[in-house]
Formats: sequence, C-alpha cells, structure tokens
Amino acid sequence: GPVLMAYGTEEQQQRHLPPMLAGEKIWCQGYSEPGAGSDLASLKTEAVRDGDHYVVNGSKIWTTKAHWADWVFLLVRTGKFEKRQQGISFLLVDMKTPGISIRPIHLIDGLHETNQVFYDNVRVPVENLVGVENEGWGIGKYLLAHERMGGGSLGQHKALLRQLKHIAGLEEAGGGTPLAKDESFAREIASIAVELETLEAFNLRAIDKVSRAGELGGQALGMEANHFKIRNTEIQQRLTELKVQALGYYANPYVFGALTQGWNEPPIGAEYANGASPAYFPFRKVSIYSGSNEIQHNIIAKAQLGLELRACPESS
Repeated sequence: GPVLMAYGTEEQQQRHLPPMLAGEKIWCQGYSEPGAGSDLASLKTEAVRDGDHYVVNGSKIWTTKAHWADWVFLLVRTGKFEKRQQGISFLLVDMKTPGISIRPIHLIDGLHETNQVFYDNVRVPVENLVGVENEGWGIGKYLLAHERMGGGSLGQHKALLRQLKHIAGLEEAGGGTPLAKDESFAREIASIAVELETLEAFNLRAIDKVSRAGELGGQALGMEANHFKIRNTEIQQRLTELKVQALGYYANPYVFGALTQGWNEPPIGAEYANGASPAYFPFRKVSIYSGSNEIQHNIIAKAQLGLELRACPESS
C-alpha cells in the first residue's frame, strides 16, 4: 500500500521526496551545535520571522557530508519558553542559500566526513517550515528514533564477523596454535556471534511492529530504538576491537598518504590487516552520535522504569 509520511504538507512531500528517493538531492542533518550535543534541547541557532522568511543565525557542528549536500534539515530556536524543548522549529534549508559557509573537520582516519556549518543571516522561506512553529522537537525526536534503529548495518557486522573468524584461523595465538583454537579468543567470537543473532531477531521484531503501525493494533517505534542503538554500537565497536586484537602489531601500520597518493610502499603484514585501524578508531564515535549511549540508558530508565534523572534532556 501507499507509504504514509508522518510529517510535512502534501506540497513539501511532492517537492522533496521524489528527488530524495531518486538520489538526485542529498540531504544532511543540522542538529548538534558546539554547545548542544547530548543536551540537544539547549541549541541556540536562532530563526527570527521576517515577513515571509525566517532569518537564521548560528552554527551546527559534526554535520556529516554537508560539503556534498544540496539541502539540510535544521532544528532552530524560534521561541523562548520555560521548557527548553518548546520553542524549537524544524526548517528545510537549501545549502546554496547565501550566508551558509562550511568548515571541514578531518577525523582521525584523515578523511573529510564531518563539518561545522555557519549560518549568517540565512533567509529561509516560511513555506520550508515543517509542522508547527515552536513544535519541531517532536519531529526531531521521531527522526532520531529511526536514525538509532537504522544506524549501522547488521549485514556489515556479519561480514566483519566472518572476516574475524577467517583471521582467527590464520593468526597464531602463540606456540603455533591458531587464535580460533585459543579458548579465550574463541569464547569472544562465540559471544559476539550470539549477541549479533539476538540483535537481528530484536531488529526483525521491531521492523514487524513498525510495518503494521498503520493497521489496527499496530504501534509506532518506541523504546526499541534506544535499546537497539546501545547494543548495535557496542557490537560494532567490539568487532573492530577484536579484529585489531587478532592482528596484533600488524593492525598498526596505516599511512593515509600511501593509500591516497599511491606511494610505492610495500605492504606490511597480511592483506586482511589493511584498514583495521582506520575502522577501529572512527568507530569510537558510534556510541556517541545519535544521542550517546549514556543518554540512551537515561531515556530507557525514565520511560520504562519511571526513574526521574537530572541529565535526561532528550526524554522530555
């Protein structure tokens, strides 16, 4: 049947969704700010109404692929209320609008993936407001739930697990014994394999629940996204840790210039060692973005256990 969109007018959906689906327009996300990360509700980027436009001033940070994007969806402050989650609006902004400038942030792997984006008197048509002014927080939370549920591919995790098993059969634990026969390392692999299967079953149940959301008795995505985000990122990080552990010192050599500039450097160690470190280091971030895992624990505690915690900004 037809896919039901939760937000946006018919005109907005007709304008933006087809080119998005076709890959003709690339979008980025403007949520985090230098002073508003895990405590997202403290964001200060401001949009002031001026006739049929909003004038946006402020900056967003860690904006992934902003330098490639055609459009950005922004959480901006349009009003001041006692509760910080109120007064936030959801705007769609063309990245070619005058007043937008991008400063690249290079991560530890040497790649340019994230950016700080500055908005200096950027004029955005009022028609680009999604939903109701001052009530954009709910839209942001809705999107974060789907981001948390979709972050990290289980297929990629499975491929990495298969590679890890292959490496464990070739690398030696000492005394000529393969790592796969080492009791301690074999237990690690078995444990992560079981956790990955369990997470996949959990994921399939959540997908089934959401797919029936429009039917009688169906439910929208709830705490599943928070649980999934924690376990998925923990498994993702543990797999990269085990690969580095299996390779030992062969995981260390990594000269970015050798790969990008075609230096005539001989390979060091087995071919499967290539890329172990540049996967391990950037994946430290996965337990932080989309709401840090500590924040996820707080949200779950408040929603499911009824605990009132001081630092639980996203759950309100």
